[in-house]
Amino acid sequence: MEGNELGQKCTEAEIREEDKRIRQLRRLVDFSMAFIAQSRLTPEEARRVVQGVRHQAMALFPGKEETFELVYAPRFRRLIAEKFRLL
Repeated sequence: MEGNELGQKCTEAEIREEDKRIRQLRRLVDFSMAFIAQSRLTPEEARRVVQGVRHQAMALFPGKEETFELVYAPRFRRLIAEKFRLL
């Protein structure tokens, strides 16, 4: 069983809730990446989609901005660079 920020044991309910938030974020990221790839967006509109995803991620996981920047931001940057030939 994982511990929380204070080193205390997490309850099963807390673990289930975090798993639910992780799945929600993954679905949002997957949907947003597909939307950017398949839609006729401008680069600025695509960046606004990413900002919306970042905002929702921070609502789901407060204080985890660095994790978003390490895990998801590079995927979005790569997609936008490839789609708009910004390489």
